[in-house]
Amino acid sequence: MKLILLLLLFLFSFNASSEVSFIKVKGYDVEYEIKGSGEHIVFLEAGGSAGLSDWDLIFEKLAKKTKVIRYSRIGNGGSEKIKKNYTSEEYAQEASLLLTALKIDQPVVYVAHSYGAYIARRFSSTYPDKVLALMLIEPASEHDVDIMRKIDLELAEKQIAQVKLDDLANGMSNQYLDFWSKRPLPDYPEIPNIPVTVIASTKKFEEPQLLFFTDQARDMWGKLNSNWATAFPQGKVVLTNKSYHFPQNDEPDMVVAEIVELLSRIKH
Repeated sequence: MKLILLLLLFLFSFNASSEVSFIKVKGYDVEYEIKGSGEHIVFLEAGGSAGLSDWDLIFEKLAKKTKVIRYSRIGNGGSEKIKKNYTSEEYAQEASLLLTALKIDQPVVYVAHSYGAYIARRFSSTYPDKVLALMLIEPASEHDVDIMRKIDLELAEKQIAQVKLDDLANGMSNQYLDFWSKRPLPDYPEIPNIPVTVIASTKKFEEPQLLFFTDQARDMWGKLNSNWATAFPQGKVVLTNKSYHFPQNDEPDMVVAEIVELLSRIKH
């Protein structure tokens, strides 16, 4: 009996992992997973150097409600490893090429976390016909360091310089070059008049390591995202004090509910 149970466990694990597939994008192997069915397609873009596992806690829940795609950008997760200085423009182009390779010919609901929000914003501006709605979860913003500078300019400059060095030491500079160089990015005027939801955390830190995590900065971060989201004609902001930078992990049911609500706002 024990042997049978072990065999069943092995088969279950194999079947679960076998749902992740690979496809060529610009000659590189890219891992992705598609699941569910429905009128709309939710396209998940992970943050920073993360891969498709960034969405583990909401992927299955979403797949019960609509069709959903998650993937790892080239160089991340299980996708082909490369070293290259990337920009959000290139990542957006590769996201478009991935959808084409997967024969997705309808516009998607683009859901992005952290640095992935840079890519989603660029994608929405460059390929407006390919986006039905947009959700940005704890979006990396070119204005976040401005928050630090407003609190204490001298200390902010020291901390920002150290964060840049830490990113370089951790091998993360490839994905943050365009972030740190403060390149102008598309904002409300360049993105289509589509439903937009921004989820931002205002949860306080007991021992903030950076000015950005102080109580004052948390409040400023919430206001920044509120103003930015509501500048969209169909914009909505969700501020949470129950999770930090990963609401999709800390509050998966809330994030799923907000995605479903976003889908309901799409005009037919």
